[in-house]
Amino acid sequence: MTTPSTEHTPNAGALTTPLLEERRGHVLILTINRPEARNAINKSVAEALGRALAEADSDPNTRAIIVTGAGTKAFCAGADLKALARGEGIGSDGPWGFAGYVRHAVSVPTIAAVNGFALGGGTEIALASDLLVASDTATFGLPEVTRGVIAGAGGAFRLAAQIAPKIALELALTGEHITAARALELGLANRVVPADELLETALEIAERISANAPLAVRATKRIARAISDGSYETEAHSWTRTKHEAHGVMSSEDSSEGVRAFAEKRSPIWAGK
Repeated sequence: MTTPSTEHTPNAGALTTPLLEERRGHVLILTINRPEARNAINKSVAEALGRALAEADSDPNTRAIIVTGAGTKAFCAGADLKALARGEGIGSDGPWGFAGYVRHAVSVPTIAAVNGFALGGGTEIALASDLLVASDTATFGLPEVTRGVIAGAGGAFRLAAQIAPKIALELALTGEHITAARALELGLANRVVPADELLETALEIAERISANAPLAVRATKRIARAISDGSYETEAHSWTRTKHEAHGVMSSEDSSEGVRAFAEKRSPIWAGK
């Protein structure tokens, strides 16, 4: 196994780069690099991540991809709400979906290395990944309903496809968070390790994958994930339904109230309309 470097946190000069790329043999490590914003996704991150995945998928020398977040506090806090409040796009409407990732059906196996807080869109990035390694400080959840919106980046249907449906519905309908240990119990995570072992563990798995025949690995992933012509073919109807439901919810009074209440740090008052 390739020994990880002791310092993976970006230096001050790299903080303006939205996505860090590092190669370890046949493994590509992609680090969302906005620790000051809990690695929330803005347009720059989405474009960079989507582009990096596309390039990796066309590169025969890339055999596994690890996606993680800079720093130790957060993997990804979801969409950058401050950017949205300023009227900025976050690059979630293209064919690759939220973060340039959740609908990006690459053939190269992906591993989410979740280092801390991963709620909303952060959990949806984890759900979109093929494998998941979490630090023991990680937290998962889909709190969108507590804000008057829905988990529109695949969370509403992928969670129920990856863990027991009744447990998934409880989490999605209550918006409650779960610990890394609970995620492991539910089969959402492959490994839970101490924070200082996270990247090393993800690399161990990635290198075990990379040691296998690359064409066979990619074909196996396409079969397992039902990937055809660059899309997840069995999820097509779920994405159409999600888009339809999201339109209705996002245009509601409750959705506006949820955003206002969040900004004002108070409990929302729902009108059901």
